Amino acid sequence: MAGNGSHHAGPHTAEDVAQRLRRIRRLAWILDAAFRLPGTRFHVGVDALVGLLPVGGSVVMGCVSLYIVWEAWRLRAPTGLLVRMMANVLLETAVDTIPVVGDLFDAAYKANLRNVALLEQYFGHTPGHTS
Repeated sequence: MAGNGSHHAGPHTAEDVAQRLRRIRRLAWILDAAFRLPGTRFHVGVDALVGLLPVGGSVVMGCVSLYIVWEAWRLRAPTGLLVRMMANVLLETAVDTIPVVGDLFDAAYKANLRNVALLEQYFGHTPGHTS
């Protein structure tokens, strides 16, 4: 198999980028905001719920969050953006290991939605509207 060692798949069309952004936005929404807390306007996702499990839940969800960073890498996002996205994941994962405080931070910070918004902004899409 010939190749130049590049980590990126071939050229991305505008439709390919939009489709990938829609897919990872949906994942970020599931991870960070899929469920409304009864009696409030506040939303949490699977990340906050699994993060309630001591340490292991935080680590597992941190790894899942890295998928969004990986997709950004595949879309040829610049290194600075990838570093910022990684910092969001690492911050949320690290703080989430602190009992109670970490769970509250995780539910409020929403690193996955932040990262998708950064990626959408880079590609010139209105955050949340990648069609």
